[in-house]
Amino acid sequence: MNQSLKIRFLGTGTSQGIPVIACNCPVCKSSDSRDKRLRSSIMVSYREKNYVIDTGPDFRQQMLANEVDALSAVLFTHEHKDHVAGLDDVRAFNFKLKRPIDVYAEERVQDALRREYAYIFSERPYPGIPEIRMHTLKNQPVDIDGLRFIPIRVMHYRLPVLGFRIGDFAYLTDVKTIPEEELDKLAGLEVLVITTLRKEEHISHMNLEEALAAIDLLKPKKAYLTHLSHRFGLHATEERELPENVRIAYDGLSLTLSYMP
Repeated sequence: MNQSLKIRFLGTGTSQGIPVIACNCPVCKSSDSRDKRLRSSIMVSYREKNYVIDTGPDFRQQMLANEVDALSAVLFTHEHKDHVAGLDDVRAFNFKLKRPIDVYAEERVQDALRREYAYIFSERPYPGIPEIRMHTLKNQPVDIDGLRFIPIRVMHYRLPVLGFRIGDFAYLTDVKTIPEEELDKLAGLEVLVITTLRKEEHISHMNLEEALAAIDLLKPKKAYLTHLSHRFGLHATEERELPENVRIAYDGLSLTLSYMP
């Protein structure tokens, strides 16, 4: 039976967000709400349950802006600060739901979380800290409440990170290259979301040319660009230059897709 899968873009900006502190460029001074970008994250909703991929520094603001009142699990792509810095704020859901939040991460990422949030993992925790239940991600599918997440191994320069495919939707953030052996996992997509930092070359992120080449190779029906910096350009101006099936994601954008369990 087909079910509805809802994707909400919580943030579509790179590590500095937009506007960037102390920057007076046209993008940072833009009055277009689509040019205001929090740090990258998405929320996947299925059967009235919510799953967030990455809790960056803006996680609290994103939960409030989207009026999220329940959270079933968090999945992490990697351990960089702009993707994990909001983990402490899951405690609000602990208080409301009266249970730990399930967190899915690779062992390397778990090690980083334990260093960063030593108080959460203390053998003698004090009252009020976040309660999480850790699960180890590997490069193999994981089922959460009947929803299948297929990890996609991609490279962020030399750092291995994970993207995720859910049904015919895939989310790839902080990616520079996609190993050839992972390409089959991205075949037949309805929607692909992919990093597009800027137009100029970057050591650890795809630029516009590289992202469009990946989209041309993978041939999703539709693609959305995310993890943009202020150097990418104005949303309204740049979107007009894109192929018809490629759009620029923006904070608050929602997509609804069918999902076959």
